[in-house]
Amino acid sequence: MATVTAAVALEILASRWLSSHGVAIAITIAVAVALSVAARLIVRRLVHKVASLDDPAAESGLRRTATVTHTLTSAFLAAIWVIAILIVLGEFDLNLAPLIAGAGIVGVALGFGAQSLVRDGLSGFFILLENQFGLGDTVEVSTPAGTVSGRVETLTLRVTSIRQYDGTLSYVPNGNIQVAANKSRGWARAIVDVRVAYGEDVEHIRAILGGLFDDLRERELKGPLRSGPEVLGVQTLAADALVLRVIADAAPGSSAEVERVLRERIAARLTAEGVRVAPG
Repeated sequence: MATVTAAVALEILASRWLSSHGVAIAITIAVAVALSVAARLIVRRLVHKVASLDDPAAESGLRRTATVTHTLTSAFLAAIWVIAILIVLGEFDLNLAPLIAGAGIVGVALGFGAQSLVRDGLSGFFILLENQFGLGDTVEVSTPAGTVSGRVETLTLRVTSIRQYDGTLSYVPNGNIQVAANKSRGWARAIVDVRVAYGEDVEHIRAILGGLFDDLRERELKGPLRSGPEVLGVQTLAADALVLRVIADAAPGSSAEVERVLRERIAARLTAEGVRVAPG
């Protein structure tokens, strides 16, 4: 009889505890989960919207918004779950004062050994504040370990992940970025050096290429070209060739494509006109 009475008493106590504390715990966890899901959905939608835009001005603004949102989301989620855990522990009537004091002491101790993390965080903050680069930008960053080039896939306060041209995903601590070259802003310059044999008439070659460039501006390179192409003139006198330099201003990120097209079409046109192209 006593065992049954004790079991009933425990059941009543559990029921009262769940009614007074369990609901608060469930609501706290549900709110934390909902906020986490909402934050991730916002970032995902912004990234997808940036990927579908064709207007460079609108794309730049949304890309910056997506970058800042993605970065702040990480800190926001961390704060949400720390608060949620503290609320849940409080519902168990645990004395949180020693825990918070101990966490403060551990934080101070870790601070002396985590100077690189602080440096990374400050660097990431200024990257965002100054809008040096953002999600989707093509960049070339110099670090103590070497140069990393590619497309920015994620950017947090601590680290930038860059997808290189061979598919490798590199994680670069923001504090290690010494110089960041952004190839997705403003315009890019395509540079092609043309090697022709000594004895060829430079003015004749300039006239041939001028006609070719008119065709390319109207057709094949109409989209990516901003200005040019044009022949600057003789760049160097090599041992076995005259080197003529051709330049063109292109849309951001399209200089490599413009250079490939120029090399192919220049070589074909000069060969067709009987101009001797020197190997190199």
